[in-house]
Amino acid sequence: MAFTPLHDRVLVRRVESDEKTKGGLIIPDSAKEKPQEGEIVAVGSGARDDDGDRIALDVKAGDKILFGKWSGTEITLDGEELLIMKESDILGVLA
Repeated sequence: MAFTPLHDRVLVRRVESDEKTKGGLIIPDSAKEKPQEGEIVAVGSGARDDDGDRIALDVKAGDKILFGKWSGTEITLDGEELLIMKESDILGVLA
């Protein structure tokens, strides 16, 4: 992918949620909530502090993350829907 986020931003691909409940009921697309879990596709080079030094990000491409329900901006790159968000919008990294 020919896209690199700037500063402390990350590019995220949402992880799709299950289409069935534990009881076997199929959930229609109109009733599904957008997942709050994703995989980082690309990261920026980091923000700068007051002295101009680069602050490295705590996440890297390939990390599985959780983020807030209203976090990020939806974009479409190469026909794929992705999210771009600041690192501070990430709630945590899944092990």
